[in-house]
Amino acid sequence: MPKTEVILIQNIVGLGGESDLVKVAAGYARNYLFPQGLAVPLTAANKRRIEALKQRRGEREAHEFNTMTELSKSISMLIAVLQVKTGEDGKMFGAVTAGMIADQLKTQFDIALDKKKIHLEHPIKTLGEHQIELHLHPEVKSTLKVRIESTTPLTIPTEVPATEAERRDGAARESRGHKRRDEQATAAPTEKPARPEKKSRPTAEKAEKSEKPAKSGKAEKDSK
Repeated sequence: MPKTEVILIQNIVGLGGESDLVKVAAGYARNYLFPQGLAVPLTAANKRRIEALKQRRGEREAHEFNTMTELSKSISMLIAVLQVKTGEDGKMFGAVTAGMIADQLKTQFDIALDKKKIHLEHPIKTLGEHQIELHLHPEVKSTLKVRIESTTPLTIPTEVPATEAERRDGAARESRGHKRRDEQATAAPTEKPARPEKKSRPTAEKAEKSEKPAKSGKAEKDSK
């Protein structure tokens, strides 16, 4: 296939920027680049345009760098929320791709970003938050927080009623607990009230009382 050399007057991703001299297929140049105003044939007259094209390229690249730098600051504070379908076990049916994230940025924040700038090592297959690396510019990188949520309602487990055997077992345990507390209360020592002390009369007084009847009887015999 014959080749031809052209001068690019517009930036073409994967091919080159303004003022670059590139070789392309003659049919590609004739049928696409020239009609679209993206390139011109390499001629002596067109070579004089190279300096002007280089200046325009420098201005464009500076503008892109500034724009991407500002976007990097803004996008790092955003959270892109994507909703996906999952099973009852929380597993996703599919995966989240760079194209889906780019679409969500456009829908949620009105940010148009080429999906090729979204760097995913592999599609996202789990719920939760993920930090995604963005290659916004050859000299500008950023991160975007993406939160994957499920649209499937969560199933709340219901409390299973206790069976008759479990109720009887619980009642038996409670009864044993009451019995154990009663036994502990019975076994606790009770304090006996102190007995009042008995007052004893003096020994001399007792002796005096015992002697009096004896004297009376002796005097009675003497009088007879």
